[in-house]
Amino acid sequence: MIDLKRALLLLLHASMLVLSGSSQGVAQGKEPKPNVLIILTDDQGWGDLGSHGNKLLETPHLDGLAKISTELERFYVSPVCAPSRASLLTGRYNLRTGTSWVTHRKEVMRSREVTIAELLGSHNYRTGYYGKWHNGQQYPTDPIGQGFERFFGFKEGHLNNYFNTSLTSGFQEVETSGYVPDLLADSAISFIRKEAPFFCYLAFNTPHSPFQVPEAYFRKYKAKGLDDRNAAVYAMVENIDMNVGRVLRALRESGKEEETILIFLSDNGPNGRRYNGGLKGIKGYVDEGGVRVPFFIRYPAGGIESGRVSRQFGAHIDILPTIAELTGIKVPDSLQIDGRSLLPIIKGKGVAYPGRAFYTHHVDREFDAIPGAVRTHQYLLTLMPEDTSFYDLLKDPSQEHDLADRHPELVREYIRKYRAWFGEVTGMGVEPPLVQLGDSPAPLTWLPAPEASIYGRVDFKGGEGWANDWLVNWIGPADSAVWEVVAKRPGQYRVSVQLSSEKPLVIALELDGKTHYTKIESPQQAVQVPNRDRVPRGEVEEMRWPEVTLATVQIPAGVHRLKISPAGEVEGELAIKALKLTTL
Repeated sequence: MIDLKRALLLLLHASMLVLSGSSQGVAQGKEPKPNVLIILTDDQGWGDLGSHGNKLLETPHLDGLAKISTELERFYVSPVCAPSRASLLTGRYNLRTGTSWVTHRKEVMRSREVTIAELLGSHNYRTGYYGKWHNGQQYPTDPIGQGFERFFGFKEGHLNNYFNTSLTSGFQEVETSGYVPDLLADSAISFIRKEAPFFCYLAFNTPHSPFQVPEAYFRKYKAKGLDDRNAAVYAMVENIDMNVGRVLRALRESGKEEETILIFLSDNGPNGRRYNGGLKGIKGYVDEGGVRVPFFIRYPAGGIESGRVSRQFGAHIDILPTIAELTGIKVPDSLQIDGRSLLPIIKGKGVAYPGRAFYTHHVDREFDAIPGAVRTHQYLLTLMPEDTSFYDLLKDPSQEHDLADRHPELVREYIRKYRAWFGEVTGMGVEPPLVQLGDSPAPLTWLPAPEASIYGRVDFKGGEGWANDWLVNWIGPADSAVWEVVAKRPGQYRVSVQLSSEKPLVIALELDGKTHYTKIESPQQAVQVPNRDRVPRGEVEEMRWPEVTLATVQIPAGVHRLKISPAGEVEGELAIKALKLTTL
């Protein structure tokens, strides 16, 4: 039976054929489709631009882009990475997509969501994704499964090294040489130089930690008197600026500049305390400083004005409907888009959507209804576990004056709005989808440690279980990790484990009540990869992990639990990084 998402994409493609007609349409002088280029940065705050008043940071290319674009000064995203990315791709609030946080599969976007790539791909666009994904590691929740023909980058929430590291090309892991943001820009430039129309999504991994940057950039900001952390952050942003300049130059040289819709933004507020234009809060906060980011849009052939600045607000959920309107593609009502086209705002038609509210939710490790926020053109309500605040953003953008006591009726009204919204967008639940087997064009399915349920004394090496973490504190058989998967059809798999052990041991792999025992005869040692950190990292180190085959198993269709544990008491230290399932 054909699934709902595939049926919808077929319908989109059929509608494209009807609208475009035969090949005679080109002969009759139909306008070419515009290209689409989205550039997204990671943890770059509103204040991390020279054009936003930052006196220390040098961003000439981005400042120049602002002058030839329309800027929305009040543009909002989510407080952290993965939710913003899900909303940007789908035009829907992240909680509708299943994405609620940044790790433990809470970052995964449901595969049935229809993305910008799938929308444009159904209208004969080439689609390429370059950089950080962070909405699902396994097919069909990875970039290829969500509509991108080309992918080069990484699927986790962050990399552990930015120099000479492993990246993913399509489904293959490749070793790279150089600084990752430069490599991503190289690949994006190669993609946009080819035939039109294209949709290119360039998602830089910086200035997210770990704080690694080439020496020349770093020395420049140390010479300005900054501490090592902020010197590294500003150096990383200037490197982004340089690469944006390269991309803009490639657009011009390829003759595609006028016919390209270019959007630049960041995914959340700054990852630390630094200049942010007087805004309250940083990454992880529902206040202005946590969710207000730079946003430029440029499309010369579409009549978007250069140098215009709007004080109306827009949000990540508005990007898909805006692109759809600019490309002339109808968005089916069945997609239930939350966003609205930004064109009325960009064209300066007064207050485009009077009475519109934008909602923000944040998970602070454990899922709850709050922290949350409601924004309108004038007001902001923030809901925290021990505090409710109300601000007039037109008069007080820095949130210095809490007006909750002066406007109790408005506060109650906004709370009612928020509760109604939260109930609606969580109506399908927020439980992460299971890892899916049996439908991937790739032979390997990766089950990393942060996606496991852990029992006994097992814990994460880094404490939180961020991306790339591994499991430690294995003492005996009562300590285990469990990955739950769903197989769409029966299949045979080789199961292997990435681990490090000081002593020989026996590993037990349990599947459907049957246990497979593997004796590891000799110590296995993970080796740390040297890093180029500028400050002590909060992430775990990058390691090279030994891999041991545990069993060949037949997995029937349905839901299954793969459980791994020591078969006896553990001597010395044991660390487990991931299970790997290879289709046979």
